[in-house]
Amino acid sequence: MNIHPFAAVRPNEKDAALVASVPYDVVDTAEAKALAAGNPKSFLHVSRPEIDLPDGTGCSSPEAYAQARRALDGLVADGTLVRDSEPKFYAYRQTMGSHRQTGIVATFDTKDYIAGVLKQHEKTRKDKEDDRTRHIETLAAHTGPAFLTYRDDKAIDTIVEEACARSPLYDFVAPDGIGHTVWEIAPASSCTADELVELFARVPVAYIADGHHRSAAAARYAKERGFEGESRWFMAVIFPASQLRILAYNRLVADLNGLSDYEFMSRISENFAIGRRGDRNCRMYFRGKWTDLSWSIPSGTDVVGALDVSYLQDRLLAPVLGIGDPRTDSRISFMGGIRGDDALAAKVDSGENAVAFAMEPVTVDEMMAIADAGAIMPPKSTWFEPKLRSGLFVHTV
Repeated sequence: MNIHPFAAVRPNEKDAALVASVPYDVVDTAEAKALAAGNPKSFLHVSRPEIDLPDGTGCSSPEAYAQARRALDGLVADGTLVRDSEPKFYAYRQTMGSHRQTGIVATFDTKDYIAGVLKQHEKTRKDKEDDRTRHIETLAAHTGPAFLTYRDDKAIDTIVEEACARSPLYDFVAPDGIGHTVWEIAPASSCTADELVELFARVPVAYIADGHHRSAAAARYAKERGFEGESRWFMAVIFPASQLRILAYNRLVADLNGLSDYEFMSRISENFAIGRRGDRNCRMYFRGKWTDLSWSIPSGTDVVGALDVSYLQDRLLAPVLGIGDPRTDSRISFMGGIRGDDALAAKVDSGENAVAFAMEPVTVDEMMAIADAGAIMPPKSTWFEPKLRSGLFVHTV
């Protein structure tokens, strides 16, 4: 696997906490506008530029891309963002309660993505790829890092630990309580940088944990430009697999597909033990109470079919509730496990949905096994937390 240092465009030290923002795809326009209110330095002005345009302006409109470029140029012009004098590698640590994960910020080879060295576990949608590609083209930059993982390597860990023993470039706690700390690992001219490149050259594969559309768009942009110069490389943070935490990605269904309560519960009992815990489990919120559902995976089931979300889809959501394609069916919605049980229950108690399913999280090992098999996970299977902040690093192309 090829990695490369880069000369980041990044915040000056005093503005880093003001600039750093949640990723563009975890908030809608209204939420982004509220988060950026009163803060002209928020990177949401770049990643969700429609917040500074007339109401109703689409986030994928020509006006939005042009506004994103103006916002980025403005942050550079007023000194909020400054380019490093030389290419470097960085370490980026996130702390959420007792959980801590530390990754390496670098640029990665789009040719490795195309060759399958950077493995995927999700399908991408063309409209979302189009959006991210246009964003790169208009801004001449990758503005949000992809999130990668690899199987742990002690030699790489040692380099990162040595960097983290020094004084950080940034160290702040965001309003949501998550800590963000960044260190310089090494400039490109150093022996440490050479060693890091060599160590990653021995890593056979890495996995896209989050940021499939960013990665696909970066590869498309690079291919269109003949993989010339910085266009060949895209920005990502890569973490050892043992440090990552995946939360559940829960399901909500709007109605019972015309079934009575009795019919619904009877159909569930055909494939699930109701009210008991077993080998595999999820919890259902229905008619004001939580109920355990359990099952066993049939022998010979492949790695995708063995996932809890697959079993629920194949044995309940599709045949009982009529959810044929969860990617396109408007009757199903999804909620990250970070929101908790109360948020799921509230969606049902309000009448907005008829039933909710709280899933067990997919493991990192399951995700990697599926990617290794060249298979694709069902939609909305993994919710990685904490999320990478945007704006701490920009890679210009």
